[in-house]
Amino acid sequence: MHRPHSAIDGHFSRTTNESAANRHSARHACPLCAALCAGHSTTTLLCTMKRLDPQSHAARNLASGRYAIRSMSQREIDEILIPRMRHAGWNPGVHDAASFVVAHPDGFFVGELDGKPIACVSAVRYDDSFAFVGCYLVDEAHRGLGYGMAIHEHARQHAVGCVHGGDAVLENITKYAQIGRVAAYKNIRFEGVVANAMYEANDVIPIDTRAVDLQHIAMLDRACFPAARIAFLRAWLSQPDGSGRAVMNGDAVEGFGFIRKCFQGHKIGPLFAKTPIAADAIFRSLASTLQPGELFWLDIPEPNTDARALVERYRMHEVFATMRTYSGPAPALRLDWMYGITTFELG
Repeated sequence: MHRPHSAIDGHFSRTTNESAANRHSARHACPLCAALCAGHSTTTLLCTMKRLDPQSHAARNLASGRYAIRSMSQREIDEILIPRMRHAGWNPGVHDAASFVVAHPDGFFVGELDGKPIACVSAVRYDDSFAFVGCYLVDEAHRGLGYGMAIHEHARQHAVGCVHGGDAVLENITKYAQIGRVAAYKNIRFEGVVANAMYEANDVIPIDTRAVDLQHIAMLDRACFPAARIAFLRAWLSQPDGSGRAVMNGDAVEGFGFIRKCFQGHKIGPLFAKTPIAADAIFRSLASTLQPGELFWLDIPEPNTDARALVERYRMHEVFATMRTYSGPAPALRLDWMYGITTFELG
């Protein structure tokens, strides 16, 4: 899998807490974060936020009606957004659109110039306090003219009242700071190849997530995600061509994970677990659903050193990284339980 393109409109690109030993400050998960955050309060960033130039092509065409921004249906997500994600090298899941629209039916937007789609973005409001902005793509011929800024402003307006997160490519972090985003920590994608044998003697044996009460899964998910998202989890964990596994302690979920078919290979995500042993067992169980030699990917939060140890143990290699950013204070999450995020697009 090649490194995803940076889908920039002359401004910004895709929008795509603690370590195992101690609580980790998300603001200072790496030197880059610390440098970006030093001396910049959220209020200061918001006061200096960059906005659409009223003299830009996009602003003039918005005013005339030539450029229009509207929400997409599930069919349009499949027909407009997913192909652009593939072209950009993001390698989405084959069935992502059906789960995406469940997360927020009105949260996916297309910008059309003279009726032709040229830009996309999502602003998924999980509740009244948290949203995730992603799927930000502008056709190359229309970058640098304000169309991306216009649709991104539309997404942020849709998420008004919420702290919103997003995953930004590293080379554009300073540009995201101009729209009020504060760097928190890196999410790093690792690529692996399924080995001939993934199990060892006396393993912890995970069970199928379909046999687990979804409410119990959601309790662990909420510790690792800034908002409740049970409807999304129900759709995500039941999509075709995917498999979910969980490790149980009585009725309590010690860990769970999911692997889904993508247009190239498979992706594991989420992978949340309270212990390294549970994470390892779920990881190997999910990988074992594939054929030896198949490619798969896992996106880990950099502060979780046990997650790093996991990917190194199975000889996965780093492909690229994004920076998780927030428009307000970083939510208090159990990063030490997060061995793989769900998706760069929806958090």
